[in-house]
Amino acid sequence: MNSIPNAAFQVPENSPSERLEIQDDRWRQSHLGRLLGHAMRRFDERVLHLMAVNEGVPLALANLASRDQISAAHVHITRHLGLNGSRLTDLARAAGMSKQAMGDLVDQCTAWGLVQRGPDPLDARARLVVFTPVGLAWLQAFKDAVAQAEAEFRDAVGKDVATVVALGLEAYAH
Repeated sequence: MNSIPNAAFQVPENSPSERLEIQDDRWRQSHLGRLLGHAMRRFDERVLHLMAVNEGVPLALANLASRDQISAAHVHITRHLGLNGSRLTDLARAAGMSKQAMGDLVDQCTAWGLVQRGPDPLDARARLVVFTPVGLAWLQAFKDAVAQAEAEFRDAVGKDVATVVALGLEAYAH
C-alpha cells in the first residue's frame, strides 16, 4: 500500500481557514440561502405530486408527473407564461433561464400538448408561446396544488409564522 507523507496534509501557516478563524463550519449547511433552496425544492416537489394526482390533469401528464418526468424546471413555464402568450425571450428572462434552455422546455411542453407556438399579432417576425386547452387545465391544477401546498405550509408552521415568512420573502425578493 502506498503511503503519502503526513506533511502533504498539513495545513500551512496562515492558511485561508486560519485567517478566517473557521472552527465550526455547520453554518454552511444551515444558512438562509440553503434553507430557502431546500424549502423551494420541497414546495415544488409537493406541488408536482399534487398535480400528478389531480383529476383535472390529463392522464398522460399525470403519469409523467408521477414518474418524475416533469420537473420544477417545467413549472417555470407554468409560472411565467402569460395567459395571452409570451415571446420565448420574455419567458426565458422571467424564469431566469437562457433562451436556449427555455426553448428546450417549450419544445418538451409542446410535445406534451401543454403549449403551442403561434404568430405574434403585434410583430409578424415574432412567435408567441401560448397555453393549449390541455395547458390551461394544467395551469388550473397548478393553481390548486399551490393553494394546497401553501395551506399545508401554514398548518406545519402556524398561521402567524407563515404570514411573517410570506411578508419577509416578498420584501426580500423585491
